[in-house]
Amino acid sequence: MSSAPSHAPKNTAPAAAGEEHKVSNFLRQVIEKDLATGAYASRQWGGGPGDAAFHAAGVPDPAKIRTRFPPEPNGYLHVGHAKSICLNFGLARDYGGVCHMRFDDTNPEKEEKEYVDSILDAVQWLGFGWQSRFNGKTEDHLYYASNYFDFMYRAAEHLITAGHAYVDEQSAEDMRVNRGDFGKPGVDSPFRTRSPEENLARFREMRDGQLADGAAVLRAKIDMASPNINMRDPAIYRIRRATHHNTGDAWCIYPMYTFAHPIEDALEQITHSICTLEFEDQRPFYDWLMERLIEGGLLKAPPPRQYEFARLNLTYVITSKRKLAQLVNEKKVSGWDDPRMPTIVGLRRRGYTPEAIQLFAERIGVTKSDSWIDYSTLDGCLREDLENKAHRGMAVLDPVKLVLTNWAEVFGSDGYTEDCTQPALPHSAIAEGQTPPPDRVFKIGKDVWIEREDFEEVPPKGYKRLFPGNVVRLKGGYVIECTGCAKDADGQVTEVHAKVIAGTKSGTPGADSVKAKAAITWVGAADGVSAEVRLYDRLFTDPQPDAGGKNFLDALNPHSLKVVTAYVEPSLAAAQPDQKFQFERHGYFVADRADHGVGGQVVFNRVTGLKDSWGK
Repeated sequence: MSSAPSHAPKNTAPAAAGEEHKVSNFLRQVIEKDLATGAYASRQWGGGPGDAAFHAAGVPDPAKIRTRFPPEPNGYLHVGHAKSICLNFGLARDYGGVCHMRFDDTNPEKEEKEYVDSILDAVQWLGFGWQSRFNGKTEDHLYYASNYFDFMYRAAEHLITAGHAYVDEQSAEDMRVNRGDFGKPGVDSPFRTRSPEENLARFREMRDGQLADGAAVLRAKIDMASPNINMRDPAIYRIRRATHHNTGDAWCIYPMYTFAHPIEDALEQITHSICTLEFEDQRPFYDWLMERLIEGGLLKAPPPRQYEFARLNLTYVITSKRKLAQLVNEKKVSGWDDPRMPTIVGLRRRGYTPEAIQLFAERIGVTKSDSWIDYSTLDGCLREDLENKAHRGMAVLDPVKLVLTNWAEVFGSDGYTEDCTQPALPHSAIAEGQTPPPDRVFKIGKDVWIEREDFEEVPPKGYKRLFPGNVVRLKGGYVIECTGCAKDADGQVTEVHAKVIAGTKSGTPGADSVKAKAAITWVGAADGVSAEVRLYDRLFTDPQPDAGGKNFLDALNPHSLKVVTAYVEPSLAAAQPDQKFQFERHGYFVADRADHGVGGQVVFNRVTGLKDSWGK
């Protein structure tokens, strides 16, 4: 079976023999048991997806396990999908297998090529690929469920002829009522006793466009009295006249997800079909369908097995595609990649790194019970990743001018400037044998920018920064003594005044000749660059904004974005889009990947603070 045109992702190579695996969980235990017992050792691989005969003509499968990441291309992926990506691709990597990248594109009304492209980009950005390299041979495992429509139709006809499926022409309302509920068994459809021949003829009329949309569905014939409502003759095909992004108008009937998904897994020889807990009640149908198609010789044993894990519940976040779309459509955010959104494109633009998200997925683990993960855990993983990677720099976010009033007296001219240097990374962040990056260079002169909060005319108790008579160090520069300030007519401080103390420049023999109790960050007026800094915070004020039927819009944080005009040192102004930094004392920031550099703009997004301060 052919797939849609392939892309060229990075390879995710299998772990080396004997390589230590990550912290164990129930899925790793299942896989290790299956490998030890040879549960899937007899599988053949035909070189791509196919039926029983296709794989029987293949070779022993070189992949010890096969997993898959199967998104529906009907929206942008979010942080919950990121967990699933890391899980499926990570397990395949660690156990000498391969993870298939498969689009579950069986619903033409909601799917778009835009989403396909964004999903592929997200998976690769997270550090994973869908190629395998076994025995010197490279295979691409990018697949589309829509390429299996011919087989799915064939499987449906087999179920009909074997007496396991029938065409039901009840109205949608009658079908709903007759299905029963948890306290009442279902009622057989009046069409349930049709002969296989009648059902086959009617199904072909559905296929040929002779029936209107919604006029009939194909249902599996199982048990209308089953305590599991999902086993009460579920619908497996419906009529939909809609153009499909991959197959065009070739079909006017489309398989239901619960029918298509296990078939996709089987054709691809998936061993461990991993999904979230809401699909647990669907597993009996998954197994029933596999048994019927193996009995009919269409698929080969052993079939894939479905395993469920708890989805990610992250505080201060919503992951409903419908609600995320509502935020975009109602312009509560600027788009799918708004840095406040939990989408992967949003997280990426905010400044999160693939390594931090992988660490987060590993750290929260995999369980079968629902729980809430605090958002601070994700931020903690980011800080851990950036601590030794993000170059340092100084930025002033709420600037007020500091004038060194005796500058000309000390240095001979008000226009005189000196170069100051500071390391791009602290010594502790540089591994043994690693070449340290070049020092940052910036200028100090008569005028510099400081944070407004670094001056108090009447200091509170314990305040160690600038106030009249106090001595502080300009970090990387000179020690200065505050002499006062200038104010406007409203009493607002417009300038802070101080005297520079000669011979105290950092890195010189006299640097310690005058003791200062504090060092403050600053940016020189001579070479500082004006920048737009977007101070992002959590989008919601409620840790569970849509739980218990709450209107999530009521919990929108009115302070989730504050835009300020700041001054940054030259090393920051020279940043490339998406480059991350630690603004000393302020936190981690990223040069905006969309706007930074456009028309000469300097634009930074706050990723997170230096420590968790939410609600404090």
